[in-house]
Amino acid sequence: MLTPHHDGSPLHVSTHTPALGEVVRVRLRVPESFAPLTWVGTRSNPNREPRFSEASVVATADGWQWWEAPIEVENPVHGYRWLLVGADGRQHWLNQIGLFTTETRDHDDFRLVAHAPPPEWAASSVLYQVFPDRFARSDGADGRELPSWAIPAAWSDPVDADPPGRSQQFYGGDLDGVREHLDHLEQLGVNLLYLTPVFPARSNHRYDASTFDEVDELLGGDDALVRLVEEAHRRGIRVIGDLTSNHSGDAHEWFTAAQADLAAPERSFYYFRDEAHGGGYESWLGVPSLPKFDWSSSELRRRFIEGPDSVVARYLAPPFSLDGWRIDVANMTGRLGAEDLNADVRQTIRRTMLEVNPDTILLGESTNDAASDFQGDAWHGAMTYTPFTRPLWSWLLEPGSAGGGGIGFANAAVPSYTGHDFIEAHLRFSAGFPWRTRTATMNALDTHDTPRFRTSARPGTVPVALGLAVTLPGIPVVWAGDEFGLTGVDGEESRTPIPWGSEASPEVAPVLETYRSLLRLRRDHPVLATGGIRWLAVGDDAVAFVRESADERLLVFAARGAATLALAPESVWATDAATPLFGDARLEASAGLLALSAAGPTFAVWQLDGVTAPDW
Repeated sequence: MLTPHHDGSPLHVSTHTPALGEVVRVRLRVPESFAPLTWVGTRSNPNREPRFSEASVVATADGWQWWEAPIEVENPVHGYRWLLVGADGRQHWLNQIGLFTTETRDHDDFRLVAHAPPPEWAASSVLYQVFPDRFARSDGADGRELPSWAIPAAWSDPVDADPPGRSQQFYGGDLDGVREHLDHLEQLGVNLLYLTPVFPARSNHRYDASTFDEVDELLGGDDALVRLVEEAHRRGIRVIGDLTSNHSGDAHEWFTAAQADLAAPERSFYYFRDEAHGGGYESWLGVPSLPKFDWSSSELRRRFIEGPDSVVARYLAPPFSLDGWRIDVANMTGRLGAEDLNADVRQTIRRTMLEVNPDTILLGESTNDAASDFQGDAWHGAMTYTPFTRPLWSWLLEPGSAGGGGIGFANAAVPSYTGHDFIEAHLRFSAGFPWRTRTATMNALDTHDTPRFRTSARPGTVPVALGLAVTLPGIPVVWAGDEFGLTGVDGEESRTPIPWGSEASPEVAPVLETYRSLLRLRRDHPVLATGGIRWLAVGDDAVAFVRESADERLLVFAARGAATLALAPESVWATDAATPLFGDARLEASAGLLALSAAGPTFAVWQLDGVTAPDW
């Protein structure tokens, strides 16, 4: 049955950048076939006290009534839901998860956010993640002297996933190598490049920084980063870096100073235990090479995150001119036992970024339910696995596949989901985010911390997975090498050197073309970045939804095997003029219904005319 609909898109919300005290108009679409209504409005909860705002009908078009209500934004994060009262006295509540006949939780409300907004380009980003040691070597890499910790490897050598090779195997990829392959990113349709850490360290991953004052000479040094960013910007590609706000390396100049002198100011940067508590120091998950920062230190804040002379600020300003940061282990930053300084740290980072360059993005890693930290006060989006990656894996991987700790399944097998389970989990975790946070959250099939999706994917489902990353709200992510069809059973083995020169091979060429086509679809259709989403049908093996704006609608069908979904014609009107954009599924009218069908794993998209909506 067709049900009322609202989301955070411009069709339904008059502004996404409200100020405190501003009145925002919100709209609900109610199908004319829905039960007669005697009252429609919103229920907000400002200052934890319920407040109602009555809606009125402002238009009728395409079988829908448009109801509009005013909401005054009284708190920096202002939640609201819709209440519909029927002529028979029944009540329906609509929130981010769906329609309910019983009262719903504030946690799942729609949200208006009055904090400083993300950059306008955030939602339209297509992100490509590079692990510099494994992406490409420039000629300059051959002349560099390797440090004592590095175990040299030829580019064609297999990855050694066992210690010490796990963190010390060194292929010698560098930043000039990345710059020399920007054509590849441009042809893919990428417009945002994410570099894992570039600071000197004692590992190939560089998450154990020994200083934040310079770019690793093994990567080409400061000048190489400047060259890369300048050339990327010339091509319309933004570049973000990676910071470890939770810890440094144990060879970091701050940590060595703290160990050498009990009176050193750096001593306050870390959690040192006295002998009565066993001595030593706190570290990330007990790994001694990663000592944990104590953010109660004002001097640490001054040097690292606060003000124009901080690490955060320095690399956003010329000559480096990075376009933002991804923050490693953002969920653990500033948290230890009874102490929780996370909000203070993230807000300070964002305040510094606004002072240096407000047109920058801040993404935070949070491996589990990230909602409580991602309400718009700092992080613009999440690198998290709960709304998209884990549900997707559970639907599209072979039953019994190993998940690996990086994606959050520990070492247990990935649970198997039906399409209903997939959507239920996706909606449950997405509902915790404000809409504008959701549109800047990373839709990753995999990352440098996980097995590669292709390794255990059901046959034929890689285009289905990538298609969903591209068409669901959020930033689609390509982990370097996925477009070459690489595999890897865990996060270490997935850090494979890119097989340059294989692009035209029979094994790689079709995969590469699929990536180019689907990412081009994302770039060519702005509705996929900022449009609304309305779920149409769900089965065990297939799902369907429509992305909507006043300019166009895109009908999306994703199937992991042979499947048919039936839709009411009024749910996606005017399909007789639908234009196929991708895939070979069938869209047919039959017995008064619309049928979407596929003979096997399929991802398909059709273009339709835009939604007829009243002007604001």
